[in-house]
Amino acid sequence: MFARKSTRKSAVIALPLLAGALAVLPCAPASAGDIAHTHVVSADPVDTTPHVLDGIVNAFALVGGTVVVGGAFSEVREAGGSAKLPRSNLFAYDLATGKVDPRFAPRLNGPVNALAAGPDGSVYAGGAFVTAGGAAGGALGAGRGLARFSLADGSPVAGFSAPVRGGDVSALVLHSGRLYVGGDFTGIGRTGRAALARLDAATGAVDPSFTVTPGGGRGGSLKVYAMAATRDRLAVDGSFTTLDGLRRPQLGLIDIGAARPSVTDWHTEAYAADCKDVFPSYVRGLDFSPDGQYFVIVTTGGAKGAKKLCDSAARFETYSHGDTIRPTWVNFTGGDSLYSVAVTGAAVYVGGHQRWLNNPRGSDSAGPGAVARPGIGAIHPATGRALTWNPTRDRGIGVKAFLAHKGGLLVGSDTTHLGHEYHARVGMFPLP
Repeated sequence: MFARKSTRKSAVIALPLLAGALAVLPCAPASAGDIAHTHVVSADPVDTTPHVLDGIVNAFALVGGTVVVGGAFSEVREAGGSAKLPRSNLFAYDLATGKVDPRFAPRLNGPVNALAAGPDGSVYAGGAFVTAGGAAGGALGAGRGLARFSLADGSPVAGFSAPVRGGDVSALVLHSGRLYVGGDFTGIGRTGRAALARLDAATGAVDPSFTVTPGGGRGGSLKVYAMAATRDRLAVDGSFTTLDGLRRPQLGLIDIGAARPSVTDWHTEAYAADCKDVFPSYVRGLDFSPDGQYFVIVTTGGAKGAKKLCDSAARFETYSHGDTIRPTWVNFTGGDSLYSVAVTGAAVYVGGHQRWLNNPRGSDSAGPGAVARPGIGAIHPATGRALTWNPTRDRGIGVKAFLAHKGGLLVGSDTTHLGHEYHARVGMFPLP
């Protein structure tokens, strides 16, 4: 059982419709699937999660009953403990007890940006590291930007080799035995791939049948920021303007159910407009609904009014067709960035350094109808309005990682207070 100090519960109500949002289309009912919750999680975090004592948490993976945490940090401490445990940007702990795994202490000399649970008790880590190896005293392995580790002892898994060239890894998705890799790289191993690749999950070899290529970087750079997969679709967002030469400003869907994956006819111009100049590309996290019928994408960008999707969360239907696809709903923060999103069927959880939701007419201010949701919030999947769930967190840079699982929702960030309690950079809200 997860220890909690109290038994606060969160009511679920739909707030009035967001004034000024984009046209609302008919939407499918919120539904269950991949990681499905029937209720909104509690607003009271469990007391057992360990503390990350510096830096930032960027990613989670759940391998059996073990949580793997990646980011840019050097020390962790168990809840209720006093010992500082050195960890180089990656560590693991028991989901039920919060005990840090003493066997899993890989050494990575740069940040971890993405994680994916692998087969046979392993985890894939992607990021900006140049070398990756086992625990202190062990030899460093060749793992530039992408490595696979055994949870049993933290050593690199033999036979997997996928050194990244020309950039870093930002996103990882393991789906149907294949590993999708996104970032700002120019190649993996000896094979050229611009920002997006599919690998053999066992060996790391680049899959020659997957050749979808992003192009036309906004702001002079080409990068895949986030990816998510459902049964036969891979959603990709980033600083591109095309996928395989087809116009897809910052967002596109790829049919991964076909023998040779290809870009679908799903096309939106919703992210073609510019936000503030300092954000030439502003899409960030995305996640599919548990049944794969819709997905939600969150953005940064600076407040620019309700006709642009800057600083917003927006729902899109996965199997819509055509060149004029519009969001089903949009919820604006009014000028604050959102970085992460998790869709559970019961709620759409969003995290960043936002102060408000339901705020289309705010500009670094609370406009009419705005509701305070500092640092974290939940949105009704069907209406797009903020739910009453409001645990709060120190805002800082923002939430960079969510992971929904059968028992609740993990949250990773750069700050130390969540739900009015001390939870340094890692916390978990359980299901009531």
